[in-house]
Amino acid sequence: MNVEQHVTVGVDTHKDVHVAAVLDQAGRLLATRSFPTTTRGYAQLATWAESFGTVIKVGMEGTGSHGAGLLRFLTEYGLPVVEVDRPDRSTRRRIGKTDTIDAESAARAVLSGRATGTPKTRDAQVEMIRALRVARRGAMKARIQAGGQLEALIMSAPDAVRQLLRGLSGKRRVRACAALRPGLVTDPVTATKAALRSLARRWLALQAEIGDLDSHLTSLVTAVAPDLVALPGVGVDTAGQLLVTAGDNPHRLRSEAAFARLCGVAPIPASSGRTDRHRLHRGGDRDANSALWRITLVRMRCHQPTKDYVARRISEGKNKTEIMRCLKRYIARDAYRLLTNSA
Repeated sequence: MNVEQHVTVGVDTHKDVHVAAVLDQAGRLLATRSFPTTTRGYAQLATWAESFGTVIKVGMEGTGSHGAGLLRFLTEYGLPVVEVDRPDRSTRRRIGKTDTIDAESAARAVLSGRATGTPKTRDAQVEMIRALRVARRGAMKARIQAGGQLEALIMSAPDAVRQLLRGLSGKRRVRACAALRPGLVTDPVTATKAALRSLARRWLALQAEIGDLDSHLTSLVTAVAPDLVALPGVGVDTAGQLLVTAGDNPHRLRSEAAFARLCGVAPIPASSGRTDRHRLHRGGDRDANSALWRITLVRMRCHQPTKDYVARRISEGKNKTEIMRCLKRYIARDAYRLLTNSA
C-alpha cells in the first residue's frame, strides 16, 4: 500500500524572490527552488511543494514584511503557515548563510517544533489601524523636525526678522511665519523669511494631516475595542498600538502570559543559589512596551487605586521602577482579556 508522504516547507522571503526548501518527515532535504514574488509565483510555489506530498506546515520568515503577500495567498490556498522569527545562529556559525540554507533552517525549525508561532492575518480592521498608524508616525516625526528647524532658524535670524516674531510662541509664531511675504530673495533677511514661510507651511500641512489621520484612528479604534479605550489611562493611541501588537487574530496568543511576553513585560528568572529574583525582559514588541509604560504613568498620576497601590508597595520597600514593572504586567493582563473578547 502506498502511503502519501508528508512534507514540511521552509521559505526565506525577499523583495523580488522567495526561496523555498522541502523536507520529508525524517528531515531529509528533498529540493530547493526560487520563485518570483508575484501571484503566479506564489501559485507555482504551492503547486511545487505539493508535488512532493501533503504539505503539513509552511515555515516562513518575514510574514509581516516581504512575506506578507505570500502569507495571504497560502492562507487562502489552505496551507497552514508558521512564523519563524530568525534563522538558528548556531547553524549560521557552522555552515554559513545563503537563501537556501535559511529556507532549510526555517523548515527544520517547524519540523522540530522550535517554531510554533501563528502569524498575524492582516486582513481586517486592525490592519487598517496599523496602516494609518504608520502614516501618522511618519507625519509626527516630520512635524517635529520641521518645528525644530523653524525654532533654530528664528534663533539665528537677522534682527529685522526676529522683531516681527517677538512675543509670539507656539502656533501663533508658526502662523506668523507662514504669513510672511519675503518677495524677491536678494539678501539674508528675505532668504530667512522665505525659509521660515516654507517650514511653517510644512508644519501646518503636517498638523492637518495628523488631525485627519487621528479622526480615522479614533473611529476605528473605538469601534474595534471600546472596552479597551474605556480602561483608565488608555487612549486611542495606546489602545491602537496594543491592537496592532495583538493583530487581527489575537487568539493566536495562547494566554495572557504569552501576550505579556510579546509586550516585553513578563519578568525573566535570574535566580542562582540562594538568590531568588527576576530581571527586566528587554525583548518583545518595544512599541507595545512603550504603550504600557505610558498607560502606567497616567494611572500613577491620575488613578486613585493605582496611587494607593504605589504607596503600599513603596511602604513595602519597592522602588518606583519595580512598581512600574508590576503595573505594566497587570495592565497587560487586563488588555489581553479585552483584546480577545473583542476579536
